[in-house]
Amino acid sequence: MKTSSQAEQYALSTKERARLGWMALALTPEMGPTRIARAVARLGDGDAGAERVFEASLTELEGAGLPARAAQFVFEGRAFEAAEDEAKRVAETGGFFLTREDETYPRRLLEIYDPPAVLWIRGNAALLARPGIAVVGTRHPSPYGSGMAEMLARDLANRGLVIFSGMARGVDSAAHKGALDAGGKTVAVWGTGIDVVYPKENKKLAERIVESGGTVVSEFPLGTFPAPQNFPLRNRILSGMSIGVLVVEAGEYSGTRITARCAMEQNRDVYAVPGNVTNKNAWGPNTLIKQGAKLTATWEDVWEDLPSEVKRELEEQMGVQSRGESNQGGVASLFNDADDKPLADCERSVLDRLRRDESVQLDDLIEGLEAQLGSAEIFTALFELELRGRVKQLPGKNYVRCF
Repeated sequence: MKTSSQAEQYALSTKERARLGWMALALTPEMGPTRIARAVARLGDGDAGAERVFEASLTELEGAGLPARAAQFVFEGRAFEAAEDEAKRVAETGGFFLTREDETYPRRLLEIYDPPAVLWIRGNAALLARPGIAVVGTRHPSPYGSGMAEMLARDLANRGLVIFSGMARGVDSAAHKGALDAGGKTVAVWGTGIDVVYPKENKKLAERIVESGGTVVSEFPLGTFPAPQNFPLRNRILSGMSIGVLVVEAGEYSGTRITARCAMEQNRDVYAVPGNVTNKNAWGPNTLIKQGAKLTATWEDVWEDLPSEVKRELEEQMGVQSRGESNQGGVASLFNDADDKPLADCERSVLDRLRRDESVQLDDLIEGLEAQLGSAEIFTALFELELRGRVKQLPGKNYVRCF
């Protein structure tokens, strides 16, 4: 016998009932994206199938492919109650959800084998349908890896591409920051609920993404904690929403390999930044290049591979850009007007001591230059070089050359 709370369903519009139907199935035990899609198709066409979830008999639910436990959960009205409660909580957090039948659900994601039945979202849902590149890599990158992720994300965002990433430590965070620094748009795909920031130190980054017009998206309900099995599932969404995946640094057994494999299975382009063969995190991108991924050093390497219709769409978004701008980018795009000024002798001496792929500790830098410069001159030179974007300071008074 159905619970009295189910009478509330009939006060809802057909569209609302259908949307809650998708949500109810997503919250039902033992129901994954593929099983949900099959059940909706068997119960009726499109929204009709999702709407009928609340009307179907126990026999019809089991006939639609729901396991006994799942069918009982739906038939007794517990799925409806869970869906209604979740929808209210999502609205209270300032978010919303999309189902596979909503017009704003990203069409590109529907091309993959098992698109999520429901997406939980904070921010601008329209970004999910725009052309974008997923930038992925290790949580423990070298200074070179962080710098390349940030630079490429910044340059690609400058050309109108949305930067997709997972907001994990390392390469992901660098990619999001690069897009934001360019004034571009970025989407963070989480392996937790949209109310559970992970890692916690990225709370400000998450807020900055949403405040800048970006998006946080997840296929997991509110309150979902960062369970290890969630992140491989998350990776197929990253690649599925993008037109290509860019791998910066990744070890042999990195989760980034899953994203790259998903991209290949989904017929997405794969790009990889070559790395120093003595660095264990160069194994992933270097192996992908050997397997046919596009070697990528600057934004042009990605741009020249984009379909012509995507380029036209991006140019329309950004406005007609001068042909001369196409020759600027990669390393050159990092310069501002102030960078045209020649470096002072002390700045040049400091810069020559720094490397792109390995940081130098301040004390070692001072010791190495003690015959040429005093410590005050070195401090001043570092300050000026940081202002001009030529040098980046890392924790522990370590410095790395940006380009």
